[in-house]
Amino acid sequence: MISVTRLNGSPLWLNALLIETVEETPDTYITLVTGKRMIVLEKAAEVISLVKQYNQEIGVNNATIKVQQMEENS
Repeated sequence: MISVTRLNGSPLWLNALLIETVEETPDTYITLVTGKRMIVLEKAAEVISLVKQYNQEIGVNNATIKVQQMEENS
């Protein structure tokens, strides 16, 4: 989960794996794979950084590399 802030200042925790897009127009919109959209106070670059950090923490990048290596060897 990543922590972002709603426009009213209340914290919101999102499952980073469900984020489909992040747009900044100039407000930052996060769209989930479910189609739900929300506006947050953080800039798009900050949200993207939080998602990257979360993916590293749970090992998504390493797991992807390992699967790719296994597929290349077979």
